[in-house]
Amino acid sequence: MLRPLLLSLCFALPVSVAPLLAQTQTVRPDITALTQTLQIDALIAVMRSEGLANGKDMATNLFPGQTSGAWGVVVSRVYDPARLQGIFDAALAQALQNDPATGQAMADFFGTALGQKILALEIDARKTLLDDKATEAAAQAWAKAAGAKTLRSARIDRFAAVNDLVESNVMGALNGNLAFYRGMNAAGAFPQPMPEADMLAEVWGQESDVRRDTTEWLFPFLMLAYQPLSDRELDQYIAFSETPAGQKANRAMFMAFDAMFVQVSKELGQSAGRLMAGQDI
Repeated sequence: MLRPLLLSLCFALPVSVAPLLAQTQTVRPDITALTQTLQIDALIAVMRSEGLANGKDMATNLFPGQTSGAWGVVVSRVYDPARLQGIFDAALAQALQNDPATGQAMADFFGTALGQKILALEIDARKTLLDDKATEAAAQAWAKAAGAKTLRSARIDRFAAVNDLVESNVMGALNGNLAFYRGMNAAGAFPQPMPEADMLAEVWGQESDVRRDTTEWLFPFLMLAYQPLSDRELDQYIAFSETPAGQKANRAMFMAFDAMFVQVSKELGQSAGRLMAGQDI
């Protein structure tokens, strides 16, 4: 399973993304300005590091005892930052095409000093959690706070609930896993083509593990990211998330990131399938 998609406003139910992945047109200037405000380029840079690390883990499972330089090339190409930015921007443009007010609300909140501080903290936390020891320390800090039922842990729980973070991340991860299977299947990785029903059953069979992994990563991440925020600042963030505009922004962001990760997963699956079938990639 790919590391859960975790950026506070990118959690909502996924949508069908196939039509926009082929788009090559220039993204609207307002969307480009919005993604700059949201620091998406910096976030994608961290996601690339996460993706390269995940790719190494996948190689161990997919090609045990083998050294596949071709796989490393594929993973690097799939996680090309400019390419991912293009997919994200096109998907966000589609999500907001009939709702300019939500885009403006996102720009208004995240364009403030507090909004920029929050985004920078989220990105820094993801960078920090690339290290296993830091991940363990964050998990311990969260467990201690949650066990003591501190006011900060209550705020983190509230933030996660308002944005439906656990459920949305679980669905996003399962979406990505299904796309990976579909890519492998299309590339002929299995002795016999796998029916769609079987792929769905296989993915849903992973739900409990995905939920556990998501929960174990999410709350330590949130605790770490928002530790420098005052209670008042975190309350302001929660308040924005609770507004109708905040809820719509949440859905739009998740749609954009889901589009990106489904495409990544599909392409990784196709390339893995070709390698397993002895084809060139």
